[in-house]
Amino acid sequence: MGFAEEHQKWLAYHKKIRTGERLDRLERGHSHGEKMFVERVWWPIFGHLDDLHPEYEVLDWRGRPYFVDLVWKPGQVKFAVEIKGYGPHVQHTDRTRYRQELNRETYLQIAGYRVVSVPYDDLESTPELTISLFKSLLIPYLLKNADGVRSQYTRLERDILRMAARSNGLIRPVDLVKELGVNPRTIRKFMKQLCEKGKFRPVPAEGSNRICRYEYIHSLLDNEIW
Repeated sequence: MGFAEEHQKWLAYHKKIRTGERLDRLERGHSHGEKMFVERVWWPIFGHLDDLHPEYEVLDWRGRPYFVDLVWKPGQVKFAVEIKGYGPHVQHTDRTRYRQELNRETYLQIAGYRVVSVPYDDLESTPELTISLFKSLLIPYLLKNADGVRSQYTRLERDILRMAARSNGLIRPVDLVKELGVNPRTIRKFMKQLCEKGKFRPVPAEGSNRICRYEYIHSLLDNEIW
Protein backbone atom coordinates (compact mmCIF):
# COMPACT_ATOMS: atom_id res chain seq x y z
CA MET A 1 0.00 0.00 0.00
CA GLY A 2 1.05 3.56 -0.69
CA PHE A 3 0.81 6.58 1.59
CA ALA A 4 -2.89 7.30 1.04
CA GLU A 5 -3.93 3.79 2.00
CA GLU A 6 -1.56 3.59 4.97
CA HIS A 7 -2.63 7.02 6.23
CA GLN A 8 -6.30 6.07 6.03
CA LYS A 9 -5.63 2.78 7.82
CA TRP A 10 -3.57 4.56 10.50
CA LEU A 11 -6.27 7.16 11.16
CA ALA A 12 -9.00 4.51 11.24
CA TYR A 13 -7.04 2.58 13.90
CA HIS A 14 -6.62 5.63 16.14
CA LYS A 15 -10.27 6.59 15.74
CA LYS A 16 -11.31 3.08 16.68
CA ILE A 17 -9.45 3.15 20.00
CA ARG A 18 -10.67 6.63 21.01
CA THR A 19 -13.92 7.96 22.42
CA GLY A 20 -15.36 11.26 23.59
CA GLU A 21 -13.15 14.36 23.44
CA ARG A 22 -10.12 12.35 22.29
CA LEU A 23 -12.01 11.14 19.23
CA ASP A 24 -13.55 14.53 18.55
CA ARG A 25 -10.16 16.23 18.74
CA LEU A 26 -8.66 13.72 16.33
CA GLU A 27 -11.44 14.27 13.81
CA ARG A 28 -11.13 18.06 14.10
CA GLY A 29 -7.43 18.48 14.72
CA HIS A 30 -5.68 16.20 12.24
CA SER A 31 -6.17 18.53 9.31
CA HIS A 32 -4.26 19.77 6.26
CA GLY A 33 -1.00 20.83 7.94
CA GLU A 34 -0.64 17.68 10.02
CA LYS A 35 -1.41 15.42 7.07
CA MET A 36 1.04 17.34 4.88
CA PHE A 37 3.80 16.80 7.43
CA VAL A 38 3.09 13.09 7.65
CA GLU A 39 3.01 12.74 3.84
CA ARG A 40 5.88 15.04 2.84
CA VAL A 41 8.29 14.53 5.73
CA TRP A 42 7.53 11.49 7.89
CA TRP A 43 6.63 9.05 5.13
CA PRO A 44 9.72 9.74 2.96
CA ILE A 45 11.96 9.20 6.00
CA PHE A 46 10.36 6.08 7.52
CA GLY A 47 8.02 4.57 4.93
CA HIS A 48 5.57 3.69 7.72
CA LEU A 49 3.60 5.32 10.54
CA ASP A 50 4.56 2.99 13.37
CA ASP A 51 4.75 4.60 16.84
CA LEU A 52 3.38 7.90 15.48
CA HIS A 53 0.28 9.22 17.28
CA PRO A 54 -1.99 11.99 15.93
CA GLU A 55 -3.54 14.56 18.29
CA TYR A 56 -1.91 12.95 21.31
CA GLU A 57 -3.32 13.91 24.70
CA VAL A 58 -1.05 15.03 27.53
CA LEU A 59 -1.83 16.93 30.70
CA ASP A 60 -0.32 20.37 31.18
CA TRP A 61 1.11 21.78 34.43
CA ARG A 62 -2.44 22.57 35.61
CA GLY A 63 -3.66 19.04 34.97
CA ARG A 64 -5.68 20.14 31.95
CA PRO A 65 -5.72 18.05 28.76
CA TYR A 66 -3.65 19.33 25.87
CA PHE A 67 -3.43 17.76 22.42
CA VAL A 68 -0.10 17.69 20.61
CA ASP A 69 -0.31 17.59 16.80
CA LEU A 70 1.85 14.46 16.56
CA VAL A 71 3.82 12.40 19.07
CA TRP A 72 6.44 9.78 18.19
CA LYS A 73 7.07 7.22 20.94
CA PRO A 74 9.38 4.36 19.93
CA GLY A 75 10.16 2.87 23.31
CA GLN A 76 11.51 5.36 25.84
CA VAL A 77 12.05 8.16 23.30
CA LYS A 78 9.32 10.82 23.09
CA PHE A 79 9.09 13.53 20.42
CA ALA A 80 6.29 16.11 20.28
CA VAL A 81 5.78 17.67 16.84
CA GLU A 82 3.79 20.87 16.44
CA ILE A 83 2.90 22.32 13.03
CA LYS A 84 3.12 26.12 13.26
CA GLY A 85 1.07 28.30 10.92
CA TYR A 86 2.16 31.92 10.42
CA GLY A 87 -1.00 33.74 11.53
CA PRO A 88 -1.78 32.45 15.03
CA HIS A 89 1.86 31.94 16.02
CA VAL A 90 3.45 35.16 14.77
CA GLN A 91 0.78 37.82 14.97
CA HIS A 92 -0.09 36.78 18.56
CA THR A 93 -3.64 38.19 18.38
CA ASP A 94 -4.53 36.16 21.48
CA ARG A 95 -1.67 36.88 23.90
CA THR A 96 -3.07 34.71 26.71
CA ARG A 97 -3.34 31.71 24.40
CA TYR A 98 0.16 32.38 23.07
CA ARG A 99 1.66 32.43 26.59
CA GLN A 100 -0.14 29.21 27.46
CA GLU A 101 1.23 27.59 24.33
CA LEU A 102 4.81 28.51 25.21
CA ASN A 103 4.35 27.30 28.77
CA ARG A 104 2.95 23.99 27.50
CA GLU A 105 5.98 23.49 25.27
CA THR A 106 8.28 24.11 28.24
CA TYR A 107 6.25 21.69 30.34
CA LEU A 108 6.47 19.05 27.61
CA GLN A 109 10.26 19.32 27.81
CA ILE A 110 10.03 18.82 31.59
CA ALA A 111 7.84 15.75 30.98
CA GLY A 112 10.58 14.21 28.83
CA TYR A 113 9.45 15.18 25.34
CA ARG A 114 11.72 16.64 22.68
CA VAL A 115 9.54 19.41 21.24
CA VAL A 116 9.91 20.18 17.52
CA SER A 117 8.10 23.10 15.88
CA VAL A 118 7.65 22.75 12.11
CA PRO A 119 6.82 25.82 9.97
CA TYR A 120 3.74 25.19 7.86
CA ASP A 121 5.18 27.28 5.02
CA ASP A 122 8.22 25.00 4.78
CA LEU A 123 5.96 21.98 4.35
CA GLU A 124 4.42 23.68 1.33
CA SER A 125 7.54 25.14 -0.28
CA THR A 126 10.65 23.26 0.96
CA PRO A 127 9.73 19.96 2.63
CA GLU A 128 13.21 18.63 1.75
CA LEU A 129 14.68 21.09 4.28
CA THR A 130 12.43 19.72 7.02
CA ILE A 131 13.34 16.17 5.99
CA SER A 132 17.05 16.97 6.26
CA LEU A 133 16.64 18.59 9.69
CA PHE A 134 14.53 15.71 10.99
CA LYS A 135 17.03 13.13 9.82
CA SER A 136 19.82 14.95 11.66
CA LEU A 137 17.64 15.20 14.77
CA LEU A 138 16.41 11.61 14.86
CA ILE A 139 19.42 9.60 13.73
CA PRO A 140 21.26 9.64 17.11
CA TYR A 141 18.21 8.08 18.77
CA LEU A 142 17.76 5.51 16.03
CA LEU A 143 21.42 4.51 15.96
CA LYS A 144 21.21 3.48 19.60
CA ASN A 145 19.07 0.58 18.41
CA ALA A 146 21.05 -0.14 15.23
CA ASP A 147 22.56 -3.42 16.48
CA GLY A 148 19.12 -4.66 17.43
CA VAL A 149 17.76 -3.69 14.03
CA ARG A 150 20.61 -5.47 12.23
CA SER A 151 20.07 -8.66 14.20
CA GLN A 152 16.50 -8.88 12.89
CA TYR A 153 17.77 -9.74 9.39
CA THR A 154 19.64 -12.74 8.05
CA ARG A 155 22.66 -12.36 5.77
CA LEU A 156 20.56 -13.13 2.68
CA GLU A 157 17.90 -10.63 3.73
CA ARG A 158 20.59 -7.96 4.10
CA ASP A 159 21.92 -8.79 0.63
CA ILE A 160 18.41 -8.43 -0.81
CA LEU A 161 17.92 -5.10 0.94
CA ARG A 162 21.28 -3.87 -0.34
CA MET A 163 20.26 -4.69 -3.91
CA ALA A 164 16.89 -3.01 -3.40
CA ALA A 165 18.56 0.16 -2.14
CA ARG A 166 20.50 0.37 -5.42
CA SER A 167 17.36 -0.14 -7.51
CA ASN A 168 14.82 2.45 -8.60
CA GLY A 169 12.42 1.39 -5.85
CA LEU A 170 11.17 -1.78 -7.54
CA ILE A 171 12.92 -5.13 -7.69
CA ARG A 172 12.12 -8.43 -9.44
CA PRO A 173 12.66 -11.87 -7.89
CA VAL A 174 14.23 -13.04 -11.16
CA ASP A 175 16.93 -10.37 -10.78
CA LEU A 176 17.61 -11.50 -7.22
CA VAL A 177 17.97 -15.12 -8.36
CA LYS A 178 20.43 -14.09 -11.06
CA GLU A 179 22.47 -11.68 -8.93
CA LEU A 180 22.61 -13.70 -5.71
CA GLY A 181 22.74 -17.18 -7.24
CA VAL A 182 19.93 -18.43 -5.01
CA ASN A 183 17.12 -20.87 -5.78
CA PRO A 184 13.84 -19.13 -6.84
CA ARG A 185 11.94 -20.91 -4.09
CA THR A 186 14.37 -19.52 -1.50
CA ILE A 187 13.95 -16.01 -2.90
CA ARG A 188 10.17 -16.27 -2.68
CA LYS A 189 10.45 -17.44 0.93
CA PHE A 190 12.72 -14.57 1.95
CA MET A 191 10.73 -11.94 0.05
CA LYS A 192 7.65 -13.07 1.94
CA GLN A 193 9.55 -12.68 5.21
CA LEU A 194 10.76 -9.20 4.25
CA CYS A 195 7.22 -8.19 3.34
CA GLU A 196 6.09 -9.30 6.79
CA LYS A 197 8.90 -7.19 8.28
CA GLY A 198 7.63 -4.16 6.37
CA LYS A 199 10.56 -3.80 3.97
CA PHE A 200 8.70 -4.63 0.73
CA ARG A 201 5.22 -4.52 -0.74
CA PRO A 202 4.23 -7.02 -3.44
CA VAL A 203 3.20 -5.41 -6.72
CA PRO A 204 0.78 -7.58 -8.78
CA ALA A 205 1.21 -7.70 -12.54
CA GLU A 206 -1.33 -5.63 -14.43
CA GLY A 207 -4.53 -7.58 -14.98
CA SER A 208 -3.55 -10.50 -12.74
CA ASN A 209 -2.71 -11.49 -9.17
CA ARG A 210 0.75 -12.77 -10.07
CA ILE A 211 3.55 -11.04 -8.16
CA CYS A 212 6.41 -10.14 -10.48
CA ARG A 213 7.88 -7.16 -8.64
CA TYR A 214 8.26 -5.80 -5.12
CA GLU A 215 8.26 -2.20 -3.99
CA TYR A 216 11.12 -1.38 -1.64
CA ILE A 217 10.14 0.59 1.50
CA HIS A 218 13.04 2.81 2.51
CA SER A 219 13.87 3.44 6.15
CA LEU A 220 16.22 5.91 7.81
CA LEU A 221 18.14 3.03 9.36
CA ASP A 222 18.59 0.94 6.23
CA ASN A 223 22.28 1.82 5.92
CA GLU A 224 22.80 0.38 9.40
CA ILE A 225 21.25 -3.00 8.48
CA TRP A 226 24.21 -4.05 6.40
